[in-house]
Amino acid sequence: MVAEGRQRIDKWLFFSRAVKSRSLAAKLVVAGRVRINRDKAAQASDLVKPGDVLTITLDRRIFVWKVIGAGVRRGPAEEARTLYEDMSPPPAPKGEALPDAIPALREAGSGRPTKKERRQTDRLLGEE
Repeated sequence: MVAEGRQRIDKWLFFSRAVKSRSLAAKLVVAGRVRINRDKAAQASDLVKPGDVLTITLDRRIFVWKVIGAGVRRGPAEEARTLYEDMSPPPAPKGEALPDAIPALREAGSGRPTKKERRQTDRLLGEE
């Protein structure tokens, strides 16, 4: 007995084309990679309703989707996009380095560092 407008999270993920099968959707939920309104979804049978915000982690990407409606079938991609509103942050540019990355202390192509050079690097970074 499902309340009107509510649907199991595994079915909804399958109908919205986030995953290829319901069994993969269930595994995704059980692995803790799906949040419903900031709370981890515990089981594949958890219900979603219009207005819920889902945070889905897939392959190093994070999707933030607002549920607009419950699905009836797994239809074409255009039909699947009507089930949610994409609120995901824009992806980072590919050429940008991480802000906390340590810049290289050697010239590119100068070969492998010697033990002496590694010790000097460790001292500069405060690791002894």
